[in-house]
Amino acid sequence: MSQYALRLPDSLLDAARRLARDENASMNQLFVTAIAEKVSALDTERLLRDRAMRGDLALFHQALSQVPDVPPIHDQDRVD
Repeated sequence: MSQYALRLPDSLLDAARRLARDENASMNQLFVTAIAEKVSALDTERLLRDRAMRGDLALFHQALSQVPDVPPIHDQDRVD
């Protein structure tokens, strides 16, 4: 495992201390989790953007045209 010295504005450090205390977590846990969540979000965004670039709108419309036009089974699935 590696170490990295992190410089934070005092206000952010105070907020992190408060969150760690409220979550009953260490500062290290808080930072590692926050970084992991951000990395995951950015990786997911990149993945979806790359997949969208490979998409073919004409093929999508062709596939969609084959779906029967029937009302949804459940009322909560309706789009008005």
